[in-house]
Amino acid sequence: MNAAVAGEPRPVRIDLPERGGAMSALEFGPSGRPVDILFTHANGFNARTYASILAPLAAEFRILAVDQRGHGRSGLPPDIEGRNSWYNLRDDLLAFMAALDLKNLVMAGHSMGGTASILASAEAPDRVKRLVMFDPVVLAPEMIAARRAGEPIESPLVQGALRRRSVFPSRAAVIEAYTGRGAFKSWTPVMLADYVADGFRDRPDGEVELTCAPEWEASNFTSQAHDTWDAFARSTAPITIFRAEHGSTCRVEGHEAELTASGRITLETVPGTSHFLPMERPDVVASALRAAVLET
Repeated sequence: MNAAVAGEPRPVRIDLPERGGAMSALEFGPSGRPVDILFTHANGFNARTYASILAPLAAEFRILAVDQRGHGRSGLPPDIEGRNSWYNLRDDLLAFMAALDLKNLVMAGHSMGGTASILASAEAPDRVKRLVMFDPVVLAPEMIAARRAGEPIESPLVQGALRRRSVFPSRAAVIEAYTGRGAFKSWTPVMLADYVADGFRDRPDGEVELTCAPEWEASNFTSQAHDTWDAFARSTAPITIFRAEHGSTCRVEGHEAELTASGRITLETVPGTSHFLPMERPDVVASALRAAVLET
C-alpha cells in the first residue's frame, strides 16, 4: 500500500490466488498506522458507496473498505453454480485479512457485509477485537434450518434483482434514473454518485453496465444456508448490532433474549431508519465505529 495521509481514499488491490483473483478495497486515513477498521458493504453495493460515511473517520483511523466478490472493482469471480451460502464471502475476508496479517481489528459491515463479517470473525478470533453490524441479514434459526434442508426461498427481492436494468448510456444517466427513487430515496447526491462510480463499469460501446450482475445479486438473496447463529455463538468478540426500525433484515424477533443473554452482544433499534440505516444515519455509523476502535 502507498504511504499517504488522510484524505481521498486510495485504491488497494490484494492478490488472493487461492481465492481465484484479486480483492479490491479503498483505504482511508493515515497508512503509517495499523488498520483499525475493515468495512464490508451490502449486496449490490460497493466500497465507494460508503466513502462519504467513512471519510470523517479518516483523520483518526485507518480504514479498509472492501469490494466483495462480484461487486465494484473486485477481481474475484462471481461463480453461481452450486452456491447455497455466503461462506465463500467469509473465506474471501479471511484470505484478505491473512494476506495483510490484519490484527486487533474492528470488523464492520452493512447488511450482507455485516453478516459476512460475523461469519469471518468466528473463524479468526485472534484478528478481530470487536464487530459493529448495521442492519445485518440475520434469518431466524428455523428459517436457516429450512434453507439448509434445501427449501427454496421465495422473495420479491430475487425477482427485483433479476429485473434490474444492467446497461445505461452513461453514469450521468444512471444518476438521473435513480435520484429520489426506490432504495435511493433517502440517499444524498454524494452517496448516490459514489455508488454509481464503482457500481458501473465502462463498456467498449461507450455505455456503462452494472459491476454486480443481476444474477449475482439474486444469488446472494437465495444463498442463505450459512448459519449466522452458530457464528454468533463461536465468535469471542463483543458485537454491537444496529437494527433498522422499518423493514429490517435482522430478523431476530422472539430470539432477542437468546442473542443478548451473555452480555457480549448488544442490539439497538435506530428510530426512523430503514434497511439503508448507514445512509440515513451516518452519524450513528461514525460514532459507533469510533467507540469500537477506542474501546480497550
